[in-house]
Amino acid sequence: MSDVRVITRERRDRLGEGPLWSARDDSLFWVDILGRRINRMAVADGRVESFEQPHYAAWIIEREAGGLVAGIGRDIVRIDLDTDMREAIVSVDPRNAGNRLNDAKADAMGRIWAGTMPVTCDRPSGAFYRLDPDGTLTQVDGPYTIANGPAIDPDGAFLLHTDTARGTIFRFDIHDDGSLGDAAPFILFEEAWGNPDGMTFDAEGGLWVACWGASRVMRFAPDGTPDRHIALPASQITSCTFAGPGLDRMFVTSASDGVTEEHGGALFEVDPGCRGLPAQKYKG
Repeated sequence: MSDVRVITRERRDRLGEGPLWSARDDSLFWVDILGRRINRMAVADGRVESFEQPHYAAWIIEREAGGLVAGIGRDIVRIDLDTDMREAIVSVDPRNAGNRLNDAKADAMGRIWAGTMPVTCDRPSGAFYRLDPDGTLTQVDGPYTIANGPAIDPDGAFLLHTDTARGTIFRFDIHDDGSLGDAAPFILFEEAWGNPDGMTFDAEGGLWVACWGASRVMRFAPDGTPDRHIALPASQITSCTFAGPGLDRMFVTSASDGVTEEHGGALFEVDPGCRGLPAQKYKG
């Protein structure tokens, strides 16, 4: 693990998730869902700021028009971290107070794909949604116990999504109208790999998956076969993203909730040996 760097900062995340590289801000953003915080690290000098939120901070995505959009509790909001401004776009699962948002990505059409799950992680009360730029919210799949890791094919032809509790990454064709085809099992996790969590594509079409419970991130070839992995000094690995001007640095989030590991909840940097793709932005 000599090539793994633990980012120095004052706190550990209870449930670190959703790392996002912003070339516009020259910063890495990520959330601590259970700690109800959004974190921002200036890559130039490593300075980390942490912004407390009123509810579970599920994810954060850039807006094409400027600024950020975030999933907070069951609400999707436009947000300004420096002024603490939040402007509601839509509420998700309004009739299920036991659910919260969990993990999301934008696609090249400027839509957001976001899942929900029960706070208790113990029943299939969650679902998968598409938020269009005009603010229209549509449920596209369900039910889910732990909706996780959407990753959109660079060509926009399909997306990958998982229910971490089921240990399977599913592939969905994306239709022209934004609807999804039937779920097709794409990668069935073996026991030694833990459970699939957050994921992202690299520029070569490889899929990088955070392996909850297995102390690693794994790369899968475009056909879904395992290619290699990078070991990490924490068990609960949650997500990963490419960052830096060349998109050749990888940052990995983890969780400390329920473990006493020295580096549980740390943010790591590793050398992926390849380049990533720019994150897409929400056009709403």
